Amino acid sequence: AGLAPCDIIFDPNVLAIATGIDSHDNYAVDFIRATAWIHENLPGAKVSGGVSNLSFSFRGNNFIREAMHAVFLYHAIRNGLDMAIVNPATSITYDDLPTETLALIEDVVLNRRPDATERLIDFAEKHRGEAVKKENDIDEDRHRQPVADRLKQALVKGISTHLETDLAEAVRQYGSALAVIEQPLMDGMNRVGQLFGDGKMFLPQVVKSARTMKQAVGILQPLIEQENTRNGETSKRGKFIVATVKGDVHDIGKNIVAVILACNNFEVIDLGVMVPAEKIVERAIAEQADFIGLSGLITPSLEEMCHVVSEMEKAGLHTPVIIGGATTSKLHTAVKIAPCYSGAVIHAGDASQNPLIAAQLLNPQTRDEFIRSIRTEQEALRNSLKPVDLVTLSEAERYAPCIDWDT
Repeated sequence: AGLAPCDIIFDPNVLAIATGIDSHDNYAVDFIRATAWIHENLPGAKVSGGVSNLSFSFRGNNFIREAMHAVFLYHAIRNGLDMAIVNPATSITYDDLPTETLALIEDVVLNRRPDATERLIDFAEKHRGEAVKKENDIDEDRHRQPVADRLKQALVKGISTHLETDLAEAVRQYGSALAVIEQPLMDGMNRVGQLFGDGKMFLPQVVKSARTMKQAVGILQPLIEQENTRNGETSKRGKFIVATVKGDVHDIGKNIVAVILACNNFEVIDLGVMVPAEKIVERAIAEQADFIGLSGLITPSLEEMCHVVSEMEKAGLHTPVIIGGATTSKLHTAVKIAPCYSGAVIHAGDASQNPLIAAQLLNPQTRDEFIRSIRTEQEALRNSLKPVDLVTLSEAERYAPCIDWDT
């Protein structure tokens, strides 16, 4: 039909399981296997699915339904599910489920035993009065938990109900608003990133977490400004331009970086997402920026980052560049990005490293040695890659396989 494979989305039916009809029991497994088959046999094509159909037989019991969806998504994504129609307000993740409950749900979703449906029905009847805790529910046990655990849970769940009270307690415990951001709040966001990377948490939930983080920082911001004034830090420490590179629309990581930098008294100019190299270079010159932060989540961003620093090199810039994002790494930065630029190019493993890197570069006593150590490390990474032994084209052609197609 002349369609590129990457323009095709298959939407196999997600059908209800645990209906009491034996022939329905394998529907979830069938979908998961179909997803794997499509990815293996139709490379480039995507797979979607409408998840809520799966749990239709348990309508009225939201806890069971959301638990089934979390388990199903976890296994389907591991087999190649690219996109799904889900309820963005769902509050249960795969990791939330107690071991016993998880086993019951997985027995049904993966059709692991003939009595799985009956066992889940019995469980659902016993727990009919239980519902998922919503944002405004009061957890009677929460006040017995350490404040760091409460804040971490608030971020993972995207719940802001008790933020002001918990943050006030955390400031007293950690000694400053900035310490609260750099320790319990960053620990919470790192946990969110880990769950998302493991397929146990999904993008709508991550967005809720990011909004809760932003709200927490908004509550702490006046305290941070007061702390800076008390410490005599009335002027900004340096000017940071941050951007998600062209071709990439993801901004959660970049936004967290911007928050952390602002809290550390840096002036942040956020250019947004899908930012072309020319705009980054233009603003870097116009603003006389001290640092450039490049972010990207998807693989094509890696090549675009090389293009950005190449354009900076053509413009004669030497502004340090800090690289970050899920697909980036120290190795890629050393091998692909740094050689394109005569200025310093540094990989940051997470958002909290950015102000530490910037502080090293701003200090005249540490700047040169820090850059030298980074370049030494990057050179070692490049040397660690064994060169590929190549032959000439004419020699390769002499070794070409000769296939007897007739037989």
